[in-house]
Amino acid sequence: MNAYDLARGLHILAVIAWMAGMLFLPRLYAYDAEQADKAEPLRSEMQGLLRQWQTRLLRIIVNPAMIMAFVFGGWLIWLDGVARGWGFLLEPWMMTKLAGVVALSAWHGFLASERKRIAAGISTRSSRFWRMTNEIPFIIAVIMVLSVTTEWRL
Repeated sequence: MNAYDLARGLHILAVIAWMAGMLFLPRLYAYDAEQADKAEPLRSEMQGLLRQWQTRLLRIIVNPAMIMAFVFGGWLIWLDGVARGWGFLLEPWMMTKLAGVVALSAWHGFLASERKRIAAGISTRSSRFWRMTNEIPFIIAVIMVLSVTTEWRL
């Protein structure tokens, strides 16, 4: 096994963990939003559990996975730059991939800030909102993966 294959494998694993968390976190937010209609004390107990799960998912899986995806992705960029020259960073497929990284990072930041609003009890987002936006990371990931695997050009 060479360094590129190792970096690529570790990057893929980190992205899988990152994506899994970002696909599941909005679902927990939707369940949390649905608790508003429930009677006490069941509502408080369930919201407490959901908020604990949200925090743990973000801190234990999503945040570390994102950091590792960046580390291994940076390693891949470095290995590619050394092997084929740095011009590949200006190729349309790579610019699309990097734009996707920015978009996923922004969505991650939004989810993290919304967790704080939910914990403070000031979130105005509905269960419907979370269910409708749940697939955003997947759509971005599809574009990124197809860009990298096809290396399309204009």
